[in-house]
Amino acid sequence: MTNNQIVQLAINTIRTLSIDAVQQANSGHPGTPMGMAPVVYCLWQRFLRFDPDDPIWPNRDRFVLSAGHASMLLYSMLHLTGVKAVDPDYEIVGKPSVSLDDIKTFRQLGSRCPGHPEYRWTSGVETTAGPLGQGVATSVGMAIANKWLAARYNRPGFELFNADVYALCGDGCMMEGISNEAASLAGHLQLDNLCWIYDNNRVTIEGHTNITFHDDVATRFLSYGWNVQRVGDANDLDMLERAFRVFKKTLARPTLIIVDSHIGYGSPHKEDTPAAHGEPLGEEEVRLTKRDYGWPEDKKFLVPDGVCEHFAEGIGKRGREQRTAWESDFKNYKRQFPELADEIEWMQKRELPDDWESQLPAFPADSKGLASRDSSGQVLNAIAKRIPWLMGGSADLSPSTKTRLTFDAAGDFQAGTYDGRNLHFGIREHAMAAILNGMSLVKVRPYGSGFFIFSDYARGAIRLSALMELPVIHIFTHDSIGVGEDGPTHQPIEQLANLRSLPGLLVIRPCDANEVVEAWKVILNQRHVPVALILSRQALPTLDRTKYASASGLARGAYVLADAPNGKPDVLLLATGSEVALCVQAYEQLLRGG
Repeated sequence: MTNNQIVQLAINTIRTLSIDAVQQANSGHPGTPMGMAPVVYCLWQRFLRFDPDDPIWPNRDRFVLSAGHASMLLYSMLHLTGVKAVDPDYEIVGKPSVSLDDIKTFRQLGSRCPGHPEYRWTSGVETTAGPLGQGVATSVGMAIANKWLAARYNRPGFELFNADVYALCGDGCMMEGISNEAASLAGHLQLDNLCWIYDNNRVTIEGHTNITFHDDVATRFLSYGWNVQRVGDANDLDMLERAFRVFKKTLARPTLIIVDSHIGYGSPHKEDTPAAHGEPLGEEEVRLTKRDYGWPEDKKFLVPDGVCEHFAEGIGKRGREQRTAWESDFKNYKRQFPELADEIEWMQKRELPDDWESQLPAFPADSKGLASRDSSGQVLNAIAKRIPWLMGGSADLSPSTKTRLTFDAAGDFQAGTYDGRNLHFGIREHAMAAILNGMSLVKVRPYGSGFFIFSDYARGAIRLSALMELPVIHIFTHDSIGVGEDGPTHQPIEQLANLRSLPGLLVIRPCDANEVVEAWKVILNQRHVPVALILSRQALPTLDRTKYASASGLARGAYVLADAPNGKPDVLLLATGSEVALCVQAYEQLLRGG
């Protein structure tokens, strides 16, 4: 068999596995895997820095399937390249991440191949992707984190971190506002380690894109400061390879590769139609399509001899060599830079330095007190000095949210100064939250902040942080009508109940400065839980803890601050945050009244 023949056989295996899985499930999206199989083949087999034997090694390239409905494209690659499974404790286990039997149970309850890719459920899936646009925005966070890792830890002779991030997106991602927010910031930051691959198939569920979308995407991205490449035919492997090579050589600009493809490629009656997008082809159309590929029409889930071996000689061999070379370099690095190596290992395990609490402030009782945003800013700065990979910023509100790191070594993360820990997300709340997810996936500890009312803008990405069990820190200030003169558009009413209703998200609303300290202790000890920290604009009295219960009770989620003198209360006063001081006043007044 010639090289061209085995390449085409491998590409058609990706296509037919996707077709068969969707057909057997009687549900799914076959069209994009059929059209984009050559693109993903070229990227994985010829460029991706990824070892299937160790899919979590720190300096791997990351592939994000932002068009998550095309999940069979990814599952096919995970199976054919032999990606190993990883357990919840981040240990490699002997079995494959995706077996052929897993593919046969595509979209079924409990399957390792759910309808949309899920992080930590299927090894090799770098992020949960469902709502369109989330994946590409998350990829910007991954690229930011990789730039920061390189700036902080690389040393002469030790290029420990130089990984790239690739994201496959479609017309839907391009239409979503979050992708524009994220692309604008990526261009400003000159993230030349970021490559988006745009599947320009011109088809959505309702019809061809000319009914809703006529953007000049290339010009738009050029205006963002991106390098834009065009590939006129998704089946042209030479042009695809050239585009990826140009990306690898491009400096100071992220890259967008626009690939013209045919959704449902090879289907005689459904290619280039909405019918190929989100439904099975149908048994007869499957047979006709396989005939077009020169494939055995009666064979289902066929992986021909030589295909897995072909991938093993490509991405498998290359990735293994790259990973083992990195591990050897890291051993030498540990000898020369032991303290930095310790940081890397703590970060990758989501552990903390032993002394991270050593500089936490304590606040004396004070009837005037502090706004909890102010005390949080003090605590954050104290912690960040001890945890170098704690970094973040705000959606253009850090003077108000008090989230700027002010000590000398903090600095700003900007193009050309990627070692800074203060990020400026701009007025982009939704992208900020998704970018935080991407940063967390690379294992730095990110935080973002804004006014509580604007959590509504970010909620889609916050929900994904909970689904992925990422320890992202969302700081929301101006938490009540106490925001004052800005009026009802800025006064959060339903937002607290909204976030509390989100499964997997820990919501903490401290009542005073010492509860803020305890809140940060709880937050930093979360390894797999995102947190929303809700803070006030107005000053809150710092309670006298010799009179009232210790603020350490916050760690229990709720505690009795003050009990009835006889231990038998007639009424319960329940409150959080800025309302606690009001309840304390009511409690004391009730005591005086007998």
